[in-house]
Amino acid sequence: MPIKIGSKAPDFTLKSKNDGGLVDVKLSANFGQKNTVLLFFPAAFTGVCTTEMCDITAGLGHYASLNAAVIGVSVDTPFAQEAWAKKENIGITLASDLNKTVTHAYDVLFPNLAGIGDTSARAAFVIDKQGVVQYAEQTPTPKDLPNFAAVQATLTKLK
Repeated sequence: MPIKIGSKAPDFTLKSKNDGGLVDVKLSANFGQKNTVLLFFPAAFTGVCTTEMCDITAGLGHYASLNAAVIGVSVDTPFAQEAWAKKENIGITLASDLNKTVTHAYDVLFPNLAGIGDTSARAAFVIDKQGVVQYAEQTPTPKDLPNFAAVQATLTKLK
């Protein structure tokens, strides 16, 4: 079960890779400024994850209009995430939780995915400007997408 609504969101600093090299992605950098949609996904270069991140990329303007930043988190390396993002034109910030520290903190570990090892489950969180979880969902299976209508409804209330 993911961490509960009303909980203080565990802060983190993860690595992301862009053309300028490795950069830090810190959740609390948004506190006091904007809400955050935090999307955990199992693995880059997979069908459902690609669909999800491409759809979110296509709707980034809408999330921005709701005063929200979007961060995708997986246990892939930042180098694999960057290659995937370039290949699929994914425009959201992707952050590497290679050590699964943040995945454990949000309690969204998916054990032994397809026999390859532990990954992040597919999950969505809305974290308000004060760092409090306002929406939390872990999908029943990695093939199911989060309820993005509910994510956006939550953001609309927070705007």
